[in-house]
Amino acid sequence: MEQGENCESFDKIGPWLVTRDEVADREDLSLWLIVNGATMQDVSTQTMVYSATRVTSYLSRFITLHTGDIISTGTPPGVDMRRKPRRYLKPGDVVELGIVSLARQRQDVVADR
Repeated sequence: MEQGENCESFDKIGPWLVTRDEVADREDLSLWLIVNGATMQDVSTQTMVYSATRVTSYLSRFITLHTGDIISTGTPPGVDMRRKPRRYLKPGDVVELGIVSLARQRQDVVADR
């Protein structure tokens, strides 16, 4: 089993969230991810296996969802363990990511304490 995106310091949210009226179509958001200047992802939420609507509907059968709840859906194609050769982040790497017209972030990879 792979640890994937489930490390102690992962899943940081922010620096802000947007409201529904700021998102034209959540089923067609352009996403991008760059590592050290190399584009690793340039995709849309349209490429996800399950739409945001379907995931939300499914989860709401088992848990009560409230305004502001965040559902982590994984990642669209481009960055996963099937890449050949595999590429792992290392201290000094710079990761930039964003959703076109909504937000962008930058993370500097540091060594584990």
